[in-house]
Amino acid sequence: MSKLDLNRRSFLKAAAAMGVIASVRPVKDALAELITPASGQETHWINGNTLNYRRDGMAKVTGQKVFAIDLRARDMHGWPAQQSHALTIHIPRADRIYEGLDLSVLGSDYQPDVLIDAESIAADGVGMPEPGFYGEFFVKKGQVSPMLGHPVAVAIWHDYEKFRVANQRLRFNDAIFRFGAEAAQPPRAPYVAARYVRVQGEDGYGEDRFSPMKNTVIWPQLDEKGVHWPDSSHPAFGALMGESARIQAEMKQPRDGLRAFARKYYSQSIEHVAMEMENGLAWYEQGSGALHMVAASQAPYGTAEHVMHMLKDSKLPLNQLDYISSYTVGYGQKEHHPFPFYVALASLYAQGRPVRLALDRWKHFQFALKRHPFDVETAISVDKDGKFHALTCHMVGDGGGVTNFSPSVGTVAVTAAQSIYYFPESDLSTEVYPSIGVTAGSMRGYGTVQSMAYTEMLVDEIAQEIGLDAIELRRRNVLKSSMKNTQGASPSGHLRIGEILDMAAKDPMWTERAKRKADFEAANPGLRYGIGFGAVQKDFGTGAEASIAQLEITPEGRIKMRHIATEIGTGSTTAQLVAVEPFLGRPADDVDFAVNHWDNLPLHTKDEPYTTPQAKEDELARDPSWVPRLVSPVSASNSAYYFRHATQQAAQLLLKLCLWPAAQSIWSGKEGGGQMLPSTVTEDMLEWRDRMLVAEGLEPLSLERLAERAHELGIVTGVCVHAFNRWAWAKADFTVEGRKFQAMIDALSVQYGKGAGEAKKAAMKSGGYAFIARDKVYYPPVQRTNAGTVYYAPCATMVELSVSPGTGKVNLLSHKTWLECGAQIVPELVSGQIQGGVAMGIGHALYEDLPRHETGPGNGQWNLNRYHVPRASEVAVWKAEGVVLPPLSRTDPPKGMAEVVMIPVVAACVNAIAHATGKRFHATPVTPDKIKEAL
Repeated sequence: MSKLDLNRRSFLKAAAAMGVIASVRPVKDALAELITPASGQETHWINGNTLNYRRDGMAKVTGQKVFAIDLRARDMHGWPAQQSHALTIHIPRADRIYEGLDLSVLGSDYQPDVLIDAESIAADGVGMPEPGFYGEFFVKKGQVSPMLGHPVAVAIWHDYEKFRVANQRLRFNDAIFRFGAEAAQPPRAPYVAARYVRVQGEDGYGEDRFSPMKNTVIWPQLDEKGVHWPDSSHPAFGALMGESARIQAEMKQPRDGLRAFARKYYSQSIEHVAMEMENGLAWYEQGSGALHMVAASQAPYGTAEHVMHMLKDSKLPLNQLDYISSYTVGYGQKEHHPFPFYVALASLYAQGRPVRLALDRWKHFQFALKRHPFDVETAISVDKDGKFHALTCHMVGDGGGVTNFSPSVGTVAVTAAQSIYYFPESDLSTEVYPSIGVTAGSMRGYGTVQSMAYTEMLVDEIAQEIGLDAIELRRRNVLKSSMKNTQGASPSGHLRIGEILDMAAKDPMWTERAKRKADFEAANPGLRYGIGFGAVQKDFGTGAEASIAQLEITPEGRIKMRHIATEIGTGSTTAQLVAVEPFLGRPADDVDFAVNHWDNLPLHTKDEPYTTPQAKEDELARDPSWVPRLVSPVSASNSAYYFRHATQQAAQLLLKLCLWPAAQSIWSGKEGGGQMLPSTVTEDMLEWRDRMLVAEGLEPLSLERLAERAHELGIVTGVCVHAFNRWAWAKADFTVEGRKFQAMIDALSVQYGKGAGEAKKAAMKSGGYAFIARDKVYYPPVQRTNAGTVYYAPCATMVELSVSPGTGKVNLLSHKTWLECGAQIVPELVSGQIQGGVAMGIGHALYEDLPRHETGPGNGQWNLNRYHVPRASEVAVWKAEGVVLPPLSRTDPPKGMAEVVMIPVVAACVNAIAHATGKRFHATPVTPDKIKEAL
């Protein structure tokens, strides 16, 4: 099974194979009649084309039920009102044999009504789906736990008061665990190891001598003894390993005219601190074999399909699955996390009652996914003119007790190490190992903060060592448009990080930094002042993004939208509504998000976009109903660019196939050619002014008038599109009503207006739509998977701060961030992402830290009383400034920017501390104790 999200047809196919009637639907469709769906209550979020607030804003601030954590059984239509209450019991150590539980502390009055453990589920044939990815449900008696904080049981109480008392007695009570002898962890193979070697050809623009894009990524052998890198005699990797050895040797003994700078860094483990902790609600009817569950996930189909696999070989019947997906916020933590499976498991044993399972903050720290800690060795060689020659980076990560996304986080992290720079040669390698720590997985930044921020620290140190302005050194080495990245691919579009560097270099905070330092320290005796800078460009997307969007225009001129986007706190649903305005004159009026039923687009896929050989994909692509992937989960900053692409492609096709023909019909009149006859108007002249379609002095037309004519003519009034991207967009040729055109999509269905003839009506047999078989499709080559990344959003941050040498305390005085994100769909959302991202980056740089192993969160002793999340007073909230570069043209696409904004501030803070104290720090967070020790 894929680690990414499934699509509805694959999901239903899997369900049919297991004899399950299955559905995935948004929470608004499942609420009881007394609960009004929040999505139906937003009526004032926009005034004309002016955004007043987020579409879901009123529901959130007034406490309406939009998140899974808000819901109870009585809120759900058709569910019993009374619910049971479950809690997970987590083992606090991983160095002794687990022999069972002793719950005598509960006495006879507060014993659980049901206790689920490894033995009970084994007897029923229930198992964790993909245990190699998610781990096992429970530690078995007689075994040592693979990690701290792993569950050993789920307990259920039917009475809330008994549950509450029992929970209090069990919390922090390690005496309930019966342990045997000490035991060592069995040896395990690394989760991943990979190497990326590139050597340019004649220059940075032409064909490379070696690169992952041209040749391959090096994948070494992995076993319980560790990583076994191939040597120069290996048939596939030998030449690349030879170049790797040469680059490494020259970094240790640089050529004449070069200096090499090598440093070791450490990026810590941190907690996501999502406001919504892990939770869920489920009800299993054993008599009918129906399972109903509410869960918050960024990949609803994948989660639901995995739930079916839990019961595939079990004694417990599953004939129907009703999976209800709600709003959530998790910064990636709720993408392919195992917690929903524990919710489903609890319901199977809740004796026919709905059951709620929710982690409190203690257990959320103990079991929820964490950011990977990495040891990073980075080296850069530079010539006498300050030009970079080579980059080496070796990252060793700790993935915790279960594999999860460690393989992809490790590879994404190291391929991002180049930051904003061009290197003629590079050798990048990564290794991620298992440990007894809490499992690390997807988190905002997805490994890149652990590499790019530390490259920026090294660049700053090099500038000081060679006596060059730190921004000037960056300008001399910036990656320019059409240059190759360290994977050998040319990034998309014009790279504008150079503009940001130019702006930062001229900023008074930078040009006057020496004077500011002197003035501040004179006015504040005992404090030291510093200014720091960092600049990065972050990829967005996964290299196999797919989305679906549907738009219709009613006879009355209302715009209806259906979309796969699920709200996870980023405002993506608001952005999709607004994205149609340039082509349809206003945002959509009526909308359904988190849509999972797409009968109007009859597609199928094996969902193997990364591994299908080119010849096989070429063969599959001849089937007009086949696509490499149907939908993507909401992750990797993919909504603004990838989801918006499908939305705007649908809007453009409505303009082309509906509004333009309708306008021609009106402007031409009934006979004689009307006002249009003397005109030279063409489709590309169309534009919207004050919600009226205008072109070349012709009569302005309202959407209502155009819609009425389109339906009268029976032409296209609705479109449903599928789009796919493999570091380039798929495109296809189509023929609709005799008109041939090419669009940047790979599948299309259309709906005809009310006046359509019988033939057109008969063609609309796919969910009320007519599926248009593509004439030809052009998919990006499979080899582009090795490109690593090609879509970048650049960002830079400058920080001014003070340091108290006596206490080590750092006080942020102000900070300024520059961002280029293409065309802003909703500027207010961009501003919010900048503010939140910078705050999170400050936390990584200065405050947030989780110890690894025995003293870390897996022991159950961690909460916000020990974990320092930065407060408003610690992030200079009133002295923060953000500058967003204007787009180069009206056709600039928006870029995914939710992750990039948190990274440069990490380096800027550490570099500012160096400016203030004269001491370089190579491990984050830079705490007061570290500063005092250094001074």
